[in-house]
Amino acid sequence: MLNAIPLFRSLTEQQLASVGAHAAWRVVEKGEVIVRQGALADSFFVIASGQVKVYMSEGDREVILKTLSAGDFFGEIPMFDQEPRSASVAAMERCHLQTLSYKAFQRAMEGSADIGKRVLETLAKRLRDADRKISTLALMNISSRVSRTLLELAIVSNGRKVVGEPFTQKDLAGMVGASREMVNRTLHDLMQQGYIEVHRKSITILDENLPTGY
Repeated sequence: MLNAIPLFRSLTEQQLASVGAHAAWRVVEKGEVIVRQGALADSFFVIASGQVKVYMSEGDREVILKTLSAGDFFGEIPMFDQEPRSASVAAMERCHLQTLSYKAFQRAMEGSADIGKRVLETLAKRLRDADRKISTLALMNISSRVSRTLLELAIVSNGRKVVGEPFTQKDLAGMVGASREMVNRTLHDLMQQGYIEVHRKSITILDENLPTGY
């Protein structure tokens, strides 16, 4: 399965075999915490299937920094600075992960410059995403933050844009940096204005001109 993962597509069969020899497969269930913020790190993870959330928490408050799905990877930062985990990661649904020790992954990067390039490109993209998220949280009101997040999460289903499982309203609150109660009120207002329909396990976008201004 390694050659199906974008990060490893440039490897030769021999290089893939070398990486695979040092890799372990792991299955995690929905809600399971894979890594914890502040923990010592020695492994790098690639998602073969499923979806995870990267988040920071304090007490009952949780802020979701990003979500990752099949083909994405996480846990790479401590490999470069030897510091503890900067955030926690938990499964949003059942996931199949590939785990590599940092030593094994560094050997893979030495064998293919393209892997290191892909990692740096991903780190740069995540930095840009973090800058955008900081700007959104600082400058946008709750309605605009919820609207923009809904548009980002929506997928097309039966000709309509829908936000469904594995995302919950609690997850949405964590992404926009607001309480669940505030998000629920905002969703109700957007529904009353005809922008969305809220169902028990999904949200359908009826009008893509959601209020996303500052």
